Amino acid sequence: MPSLSLHSPVGDLTIFEDNQAIVVVEWGWVEHQDDTPLLNRARDWLNFYFDGETNLPDLPLRPAGSVHQHRVWSEMRKIPHGHTLSYGALAERAGSNARATGTACGANPIPIIIPCHRVLAANQRIGGYSGQGGVETKVALLRLEGSLL
Repeated sequence: MPSLSLHSPVGDLTIFEDNQAIVVVEWGWVEHQDDTPLLNRARDWLNFYFDGETNLPDLPLRPAGSVHQHRVWSEMRKIPHGHTLSYGALAERAGSNARATGTACGANPIPIIIPCHRVLAANQRIGGYSGQGGVETKVALLRLEGSLL
């Protein structure tokens, strides 16, 4: 599967492509790098995101997951840059419950691009984060977006 790594403020990231869609973003660096137009677009997207750009184009995404997970991830993508939503509110939008929604957030294979970091626990508590660095990374992403000062 073609992949491309980049350095970011939250650690090294690797983007994976399959059949002309981004399927995974994970923390870490891979030895073999591929130079495909889509991976380059995704790398540029992430670099612009970390530079504070808010008007980013859609990328073709195809995360592997259940029907429920796809509903949650689709609703997560609608949370605007610089905004947050509670697990309960996201669950309501996705026709689910907060616990199942939290599980879907934790299973998100394309973090940052599918912005699971924008989902908070009740009363604006940070909650958890499954990416490398855990809550510290989530806080860094929210601060980058101006959601936490």
